[in-house]
Amino acid sequence: MGDELLIAALAYVVACLGLILYLQRRTSKLKTKVDALTVLIKESDRQREAVKRELQELRSGTIGVGRRVLEIEKKLGKQSEMLEEASYNDPQAKLYARAVKMVSLGAGIEELMSECELPKAEAELLLRLHKR
Repeated sequence: MGDELLIAALAYVVACLGLILYLQRRTSKLKTKVDALTVLIKESDRQREAVKRELQELRSGTIGVGRRVLEIEKKLGKQSEMLEEASYNDPQAKLYARAVKMVSLGAGIEELMSECELPKAEAELLLRLHKR
């Protein structure tokens, strides 16, 4: 019975050594995978930071463009107001506005020339531009 116990103990030790070697190989493979994943995570973090910087630059640029658009809209509004005021104060502009209205109501060239005191070429031009 002593030899059988020794053989069983030896078989147990061999099995344990085999299990240890198998676990070491698995551990080594898992460590390799963990290292690869760590590299991928670091690369992802680097790319994410780069994208974050680019996004911040785009936001800054967009804000700047938005401000410029607002400034231009204000200037355009002021110019429109000035143009409108000028057209109210300009008797010639009043005549053209009246002529355009007459064209929209169906007036002819002769009527435009007599009512708005326009030359024939201008009356024809107004008629062609504003006739439906």
